[in-house]
Amino acid sequence: MRIYHDYLQHILDHGVRKTDRTGTGTISVFGYQMRFDLEEGFPLVTTKKLHLRSILHELLWFLRGDTNIKYLVDHGVTIWTDWPLRRYLTAQGYDWDRLAPEAIREHQRAFEQRIREDDDFAAEWGDLGPVYGKQWRDFGGVDQIAELVETLRTRPDSRRMIVSAWNPPAVPLMALPPCHMMFQCYVAEGRLSLQMVQRSVDSFLGLPFNIASYSLLTHMLAQQTDLRVGDFVWVGGDCHIYLNHLEQVREQLTREPYPLPRLHLRRRPPSIFDYTFDDFEIVGYRHHPRIAAPVAV
Repeated sequence: MRIYHDYLQHILDHGVRKTDRTGTGTISVFGYQMRFDLEEGFPLVTTKKLHLRSILHELLWFLRGDTNIKYLVDHGVTIWTDWPLRRYLTAQGYDWDRLAPEAIREHQRAFEQRIREDDDFAAEWGDLGPVYGKQWRDFGGVDQIAELVETLRTRPDSRRMIVSAWNPPAVPLMALPPCHMMFQCYVAEGRLSLQMVQRSVDSFLGLPFNIASYSLLTHMLAQQTDLRVGDFVWVGGDCHIYLNHLEQVREQLTREPYPLPRLHLRRRPPSIFDYTFDDFEIVGYRHHPRIAAPVAV
């Protein structure tokens, strides 16, 4: 994953300071591309530990068409909790921006416990609006994922194999508008490549998850359509490092990457929608320790 280190260094060297919605501040560049040959290894960042459970369950959640965090919380995944938690606490009269991190963590534990135990509470407070899963599986009545698989099988030279999560009329209803907003598939010489376009890139925390998630999706689509994996191509728009992540980025850049692991799919399910957590095995994932950093909400 030297290519990812080069990307981070590029932002440090050429980024400009910008304000942002969260009030945290960033250094940012506009426009960048990275390409990963998936036959050479699975592109998991090795210079810090990634939470594989979160990556796998989030993708399965998208493919379910789900938009409520209950599925994630039930499986020990908390990466989407901050947005509904903020909405809930604001409704209870709390000022999110004035809460200490320790208080937020305490509220989060109680909130997730109620999400797990109370279906009515989860339905009211756990939904994120029409985010990724809704758009992937029901964009104005179109199941984009099902159509993509069918096109890959029957018309693999099509230039219209595109899935969009960016639905302008629905954006105001979303807890967080799509950052990775669309992807396109391409087949050549029996290899499936996938290019994802990301409008806004949290380069330290979010991007390693996004690279792994879409690489995983490429493997799943290839298996379902009898193709080999090709390249995962990532295209970023506003590529930024939050100012409160700079120290963590510089620490990560001092670490030497390890060889990439391999992804093993333990079975071929009947459809793209039938994979389970136990169907995936990451082999040989050697990594440096985790580097903690706050999420900008």
